[in-house]
Amino acid sequence: MLEPNGPLPPEIYWRRRVLAIGVLVVALALVIWLVVMFARGGDSPGSVKAAASSSSVTKAAEGSSAKPSAGAESSAPKPSVSAPATPSGNNPVAQGQCPDQSLAVRVTVEQPTYKIGETPVFGIVITNISTAPCSRDVGSGLQQVSVLSLDGQRRLWSSTDCYPDGQPDLRTLNRGEQAAFTVTWSGSTSQPNCAGDRVPVPAGAYAVVAQLGSVRSSVEPFNIA
Repeated sequence: MLEPNGPLPPEIYWRRRVLAIGVLVVALALVIWLVVMFARGGDSPGSVKAAASSSSVTKAAEGSSAKPSAGAESSAPKPSVSAPATPSGNNPVAQGQCPDQSLAVRVTVEQPTYKIGETPVFGIVITNISTAPCSRDVGSGLQQVSVLSLDGQRRLWSSTDCYPDGQPDLRTLNRGEQAAFTVTWSGSTSQPNCAGDRVPVPAGAYAVVAQLGSVRSSVEPFNIA
C-alpha cells in the first residue's frame, strides 16, 4: 500500500508525498499557533498600533511640560530676597551706603589735661578699612561722642543728647582714606533729649568714646584738673 504505483518513477511519487506531508504540517502548526494566541488574549495588529500611538502622545506631552511656552509664567517658587540687616547702633545705615563692617572709628583728645572751665576738644577719625571705595553719611547727627567715668560705669555727656540733628555729610572714602571731625564739649553733664539740669563735672579722670552706627572706638582717657 505504501509502495507507489504508476507509470512514473517511484522517487517522483515519494517527493509528492513528502511535499504534501510538509504542507499539512505547516498548516497544522499555523492552526495551533492561532489557537494559542487567541487563548492567551494576544494583541491584535490594531491594538499594537494603538499602543504605539499612545506612547508617542505621552512622550510628546512630557516634552512639552519640560519646556514651557514663551511668555508663560513658571509656577516654580521664586527665591526670596532677604532685606539687609539693621545695625545695632542708634541710627540704621541708609540703603546703598557702605556697611559698618567697612569702617573703623577712632577718638582722640586734643590735650591730656584740661583745667576746670576749659572746653575739651575731641577728634573723630573715620577710616574706610574695606578694599573698595565706600560712601557713607557721616553727618554730625549720626556721630556720637560720649564722656564716661574712667571705669566706664557712668555716662556723663553725649554729643547727641541736646543736638540730635545735624546736616547730612555723605563722604566717598577710598580704601584706607579717612574723614576727620572735631567736637567741642562744654564740660557739663547732659541727659538724653537734653532733660534735667546741666552741671559742670568736677575735677577728675574721665574717658571719651566715639561711635558711628554700631562701630565704636576704643576709649581714650583724659583729665580735668
